[in-house]
Amino acid sequence: MTETTLGPAQPPAPATPPATPTTPAAPDAAAPPRSAGAGGRLRALDGLRLLAALMVAAYHYGGRGGDVSAAWGSSPERQFPTLHEYFAYGCLGVQVFFVISGFVICMSGWGRPLRSFFASRAARLLPAYWVAVLLVTAVFALPVVAYDAVSPSDALVNLTMLQQPLGADRVLGVCWTLWAEIRFYALFALCVVLPGANHRRVILFCALWTLAAAIAQGADEPLLDLVLMPEYAPFFVGGIGLYLVHRDRRDVHAWGIVGVSFLIGQHQAVRGMWHAPSADAFSNRTSFGIVLVVALGFAAVAAIALGLLKWADWRWLTVAGALTYPFYLVHEHLGWVVIHALHRGLGLASAETFVLTAAAMLLLAWVLHRWVEKPLTPKLRTLLTTPR
Repeated sequence: MTETTLGPAQPPAPATPPATPTTPAAPDAAAPPRSAGAGGRLRALDGLRLLAALMVAAYHYGGRGGDVSAAWGSSPERQFPTLHEYFAYGCLGVQVFFVISGFVICMSGWGRPLRSFFASRAARLLPAYWVAVLLVTAVFALPVVAYDAVSPSDALVNLTMLQQPLGADRVLGVCWTLWAEIRFYALFALCVVLPGANHRRVILFCALWTLAAAIAQGADEPLLDLVLMPEYAPFFVGGIGLYLVHRDRRDVHAWGIVGVSFLIGQHQAVRGMWHAPSADAFSNRTSFGIVLVVALGFAAVAAIALGLLKWADWRWLTVAGALTYPFYLVHEHLGWVVIHALHRGLGLASAETFVLTAAAMLLLAWVLHRWVEKPLTPKLRTLLTTPR
């Protein structure tokens, strides 16, 4: 795995058909997602988003080597002799985020003008992101923290979300997934939202993106890879297909999109994350395990699309969805600081440290949601949609 989805989140309900949840990978939680039909809430999708974020957190805390070893004082392989092998699959939570993002972005973009779509995405992603960048930069600048902060110049560039193409150091390790999300939003906005979303246009978009992504990979052309994202395209496209299934479960074309996307997606996941068993490797994921996690991710979103999880309509899932995006932003680097303080500073056991760190990051996510997202998201959306 390169780094770590989501991901973004659920936008506010659109004027026409449905409303939304994420991402996308990344996850949108301001308003609970609604179904296309009777207006029922898709709270299960919120729960799945938080589960995907917790998968990624498990990977960052106990499923990889590198910087997290400095937090524990030794490799997580020693801290979690058995569980580290399972935590290593947590990175696939990003792919689950991308499937959810495809579903939600198609839902939120259907029947919405381009200006409103742009305002919804920007207002959803930026407030918590800006605060997370400033917070992590400030914490890493403290003398007692063992990790190096990025330069002031790079920290400022990070506020644009364009640090990766500009070659600046990242403040948030997970922000590479937001760069993937932004490119997906741009493609969908230009090809579907701008001309007006309809069934035929969405089907055509999915088919052409799938084919173009395959050609881009075969051509081995960096510019095409940058724009078409062959490694992640099948997950976004698969999510779009599942939203079409949500609208009409008898849609043969939609099921075809989902099937092809899964087949290509599992190949891309295995290609990117599997390696031959090696004593030098931190973890040895099996190709079967990778395919299984991808399949479960598609199946979970499909179950929600088909209404099989309507019974999971608990209000606390809306709260879970609201916490997903800010948790995703802050959990990695700040989590390492907390691990160091609890495990090496206070001498807590590995399991206790793991649970308390995740809980602390969820609490911080609630603070960001309550005091940053709630007041700033609607204000920024209004500012961006008010005619000038």
